Amino acid sequence: MNNETFELFFALLSVALLIGTLIILKARIFAKHFSVARTILDGFAPYAMPLAAAVTTTCMLGSLYFSEIVHYKPCKLCWYQRTMMYPLAILLIIAVIIKDKKVWRYAVPLASIGITISTYHWLLERIHSLDTGVCDVEVPCEFVWFQHFGFVTLPFMALTGFLAVLVFTTLPNTQSE
Repeated sequence: MNNETFELFFALLSVALLIGTLIILKARIFAKHFSVARTILDGFAPYAMPLAAAVTTTCMLGSLYFSEIVHYKPCKLCWYQRTMMYPLAILLIIAVIIKDKKVWRYAVPLASIGITISTYHWLLERIHSLDTGVCDVEVPCEFVWFQHFGFVTLPFMALTGFLAVLVFTTLPNTQSE
């Protein structure tokens, strides 16, 4: 398979993850008022932590694929996002194995910082004047390696991964009482 196929695959995966995350988020908002929303949450809760671990692991492996195999050189903001995503992958895998329901205490701050960085990075790709000097000339943060559907880029993919972790690990049924 060629590199464009993987780009499209990960872009589709990111959009599907965003849709699923928004459905779970909407169900959380309306769970007190609609039994169908509560049913969705109750059905999803046992899979939330394993799915969060799978998401972060996929994000980690995807970023390594694009940088190490396809040779898309990561910018500084990409590296900052990786410093949030890679530990999340390891922490969440361990949490699933040992059934640690308190991992949200570590996952939420990492995911929140990751959301902030990836949102800024994604906006910077669109509005170059937002650059605050964090990027360098050799590998500019506003450079877009690829884009699908008019909005899905590497920072957007990271954003959806972080958002999913934030939503999935904070479900009431995934935390200890």
